[in-house]
Amino acid sequence: MIKNMGSVDRIVRVVVALIIVALIVTGAVEGILAVILGVLAAVFVLTSVVSFCPLYLPFKLSTRK
Repeated sequence: MIKNMGSVDRIVRVVVALIIVALIVTGAVEGILAVILGVLAAVFVLTSVVSFCPLYLPFKLSTRK
């Protein structure tokens, strides 16, 4: 797996994930939407940790220097 995410991309994903988690915990988002957003937040954190986004591959994108 070749890393294709830069630092800014990783930080933005973690911040977005934290915002989503905060919305779920405070009850601002409930039900199926909370589940979907929770999965999305988990994917954001996972891709940030491994510095690899599979969606970038088909488009040959990289935010890494």
